[in-house]
Amino acid sequence: MKKLRMTVDIAMTLALIGLMAYSLIGTLTHEILGVAMFALFTVHHVLNRKWFGALFKGRYKSFRIFQTALVFLLIGSVMASVISGIVLSEHVFAFLPINKGTAFARSVHMVCAYANYILMSLHLGLHWNVLLHAMRKSKTKATGMKAWALRGIAAAVAAYGAVAFVQRQIGEYLFLKTHFLFLDPTQPIFFFFLDYMAIMGLFVFCGHYLGKALKLLDNRARTERKGT
Repeated sequence: MKKLRMTVDIAMTLALIGLMAYSLIGTLTHEILGVAMFALFTVHHVLNRKWFGALFKGRYKSFRIFQTALVFLLIGSVMASVISGIVLSEHVFAFLPINKGTAFARSVHMVCAYANYILMSLHLGLHWNVLLHAMRKSKTKATGMKAWALRGIAAAVAAYGAVAFVQRQIGEYLFLKTHFLFLDPTQPIFFFFLDYMAIMGLFVFCGHYLGKALKLLDNRARTERKGT
């Protein structure tokens, strides 16, 4: 089951990055990839259905509140992305008799595309340690110079991701300051994916350390309650 979950998560991550290259991969490929992404997203939640079953059990501390809010924001954003994508479809769902609302759907689809990217990256960051343990055979943690080297690499990727975030105008698309997405078709696709992987790395980095900070806050609150 763990291997299946890992395979689905990796495939979903790759599909997510591919979807961002909308005009570079063509509308048909984009739509097919979008359908595959939604299928993987659905399978991911089916495999993690126990998490939903435990929603009304236990206490809600800072980390759990943030994690739960993030999941439901992501579900809402993905569903809005799927619905708007169907309205805009020129190939896969072109047979549907939808003739109105394309202008609004285009704006929703663009905002949700970038929101999905950021929210999924943050979600991935919250579970980064779990993923690392699942991917390596040894359960021992990196220590000393190796640990600091890995942190340095992560910080460098995040820094590059912050620069790419600005240069790729992600904020302008996310907040509809620019209503039409433009990707230079002459740019090497390698550099496009490099930038977007770094942007993902930025939000994985933020999610990971925000999660650690929230857990630390929860631990301090628990210690204070025990001391009183």
